[in-house]
Amino acid sequence: MIPLEAVLAVSAALFCIGLYGVLARRNAVLVLMSIELMLNAVNVNLIAFTAYLAPARNIGQIIAIFVITVAAAEAGLALAIILRLYRNRGTVNVDEVDLMKW
Repeated sequence: MIPLEAVLAVSAALFCIGLYGVLARRNAVLVLMSIELMLNAVNVNLIAFTAYLAPARNIGQIIAIFVITVAAAEAGLALAIILRLYRNRGTVNVDEVDLMKW
């Protein structure tokens, strides 16, 4: 079995990569992908802690499925907003788009 510290280190690395992507990227699609990476790092933590602390219970997996469901809904809505933004403004650069107007 893989040690818990190794799984947590991988999860922390994934979260830091996602955080860097959110803070440093200008493209809205890449920011969205970075947010998804951060959510997946949280899912790895949930499943790892459940596997090590309470292997008989599956509460971490159940919560991870809910997080994946919310992330899928968030991705669909965000992509729709990004497409609408591109049609109206002609760019998906988050620095150039500062107002959400009709």
